[in-house]
Amino acid sequence: MAVKTAGGRLEERWREILSVHARTMCEIDRVLHPHGLGASDFEVLDLLVTEAPGEGAQCRVQNLVGRVHLSQSALSRLIARLEKDGLVERSMCAEDRRGVYVTLTRSGRDLYTEVLPLQRAALARMLGGVDDSRP
Repeated sequence: MAVKTAGGRLEERWREILSVHARTMCEIDRVLHPHGLGASDFEVLDLLVTEAPGEGAQCRVQNLVGRVHLSQSALSRLIARLEKDGLVERSMCAEDRRGVYVTLTRSGRDLYTEVLPLQRAALARMLGGVDDSRP
């Protein structure tokens, strides 16, 4: 019988986390696909609702970097796709020409409201039995 070391237990736990993450992302992708969204698309819409809750409120793209699990270039491509789909609008920051603002459109807000229960139900199904109290 193999004795598990502390490092072995950490590695096993890490692999469990990665597995739960992958399965959860796939499930969210599956339920949102009929609505033209993926898990990362939803995550950006969700953050925009949180960061800029009022209609027409803007959020700097820089505030999203690091909060979504995408590289800055992948996030820029995702935002461009959301803009092409009419879900967000981009504008330049007047005081810093390198900065870009993102605003959720009415269509984006409506779609977010429509799919929010689907995403939350997928999270509940996939994570409902997860024990966060484990060290």
